[in-house]
Amino acid sequence: MRGCSVEGMVSSRRTDAVLLLVALVWGSSYLTAKAATGALPVTTVLFARYAISAIACAALVAPRRKRTGCTRQELGAGAVLGVTQAAVLVLETYGVAHTSAANAGLIISLTIVLTPLLDRSGARGLPRTFFVAAFLCVLAVALLTAGSGMHLPRLGDLLMLAAAGVRAGHVALVGRLTAGRHFDALRLTSTQTIVGSLLFLGPAATHLTGLARGSADTWSQLVYLALFCSVFAFLAQTRAVQKTSASRASLLLGTEPIWAAAIGLSLGGERLTPVALLGAVLMLVGTYWGQAIERTHRTASTGMPQRENEPRPAVTFTSA
Repeated sequence: MRGCSVEGMVSSRRTDAVLLLVALVWGSSYLTAKAATGALPVTTVLFARYAISAIACAALVAPRRKRTGCTRQELGAGAVLGVTQAAVLVLETYGVAHTSAANAGLIISLTIVLTPLLDRSGARGLPRTFFVAAFLCVLAVALLTAGSGMHLPRLGDLLMLAAAGVRAGHVALVGRLTAGRHFDALRLTSTQTIVGSLLFLGPAATHLTGLARGSADTWSQLVYLALFCSVFAFLAQTRAVQKTSASRASLLLGTEPIWAAAIGLSLGGERLTPVALLGAVLMLVGTYWGQAIERTHRTASTGMPQRENEPRPAVTFTSA
């Protein structure tokens, strides 16, 4: 019994480490995307990211095609989610190109409190304290965008706000389209990467020569965004959340904005003024508080907590 307990503890810690690694990788994506868009147009960066991801997914799916093919429902859901995910990445990537990586990672965490408002199954009868937490997040955005003084938000900050709204809608749509259906996560993701590649091929076509001549640094950034921030992070997340509770997974994955801010400040040479720092603290408090309130409300509404190994809706690319 003791051996089983120790083995379970090791497995639990390993799962926690994987989820923290996913959050770290996603947090690093903002600074990486900012660097890549400094060398190439946004649409070219997005096309390369999607195309490399699609090739990697195809290599993973190919050995399984003889056993089971992609269903019409998976193709339909993947196509729809591919369009909404592309919209999220357009806003996020343009946004991070015009603001700091720290701001981008913090503002996009608004998704945590926006998603329950767009999810019909979770928005019913939310307690007032949830809206207090949401107000803290709105106040945090105002402080973050004010920076060293009160002024209109920068273009990048506004784009990240829009990205948070669209991303929340995308997450709610993922839940709606996958609820009660046994979709294969890898096939669903593969469809989305193909749709994204096709969507960005046209806008990026005139810059493909520049892409081919990109420096080693630029290509390493593109490969990192595609293979690590997209394919690896998604598959690792999907595998890890099946071995832990939804609450623990969301808590660990919710550290993404902390990593984004830490990496932007330490490696990107970015700075937060005292006003913006207060905004960062309020954002983290508001999102974590709102997440805890919504989770408690959902559990109380359903009358039973989510089981440890209960399958969860597929969550697709969610970082810049």
